[in-house]
Amino acid sequence: MVVAVFVFFIPANAHQDSKDRIELTRLEKVWNDAYLHGDADTLNQLLGDDLVVTMTAMRVLDKADSIAIIRSGRVKFQRYETSELRIQVYGDAAVVSGLLERTRDAGGQITEDKYRFTKVYIRKANKWTVVAWHASIP
Repeated sequence: MVVAVFVFFIPANAHQDSKDRIELTRLEKVWNDAYLHGDADTLNQLLGDDLVVTMTAMRVLDKADSIAIIRSGRVKFQRYETSELRIQVYGDAAVVSGLLERTRDAGGQITEDKYRFTKVYIRKANKWTVVAWHASIP
């Protein structure tokens, strides 16, 4: 009689990666809701001090620029949704990419946008913050 024994090894960091993915997914919702509701205070907490934002047909923005746009109320979002999320964790860094679909009102002009995006998060003092965000038209 032959008995087969299967041994499965789960990497030691697999549980932490799973927890990180759950937290990063939650933070993506926090990000989306903050833009949708014009919540500059939440964005201020989520954005790293050295943030760099690069988007199609826009100048490069930093954290102060990004927060100022939301605080000014010049741009309001009626829709801000992401899908097709892909989350890759590398220790205290993570890359989140996906599809962003949004509807915005800029001075009474309604525009619908669709972007492919990539965000880079870093973890400092057990807190994830966004340090780079790039979005381009698919």
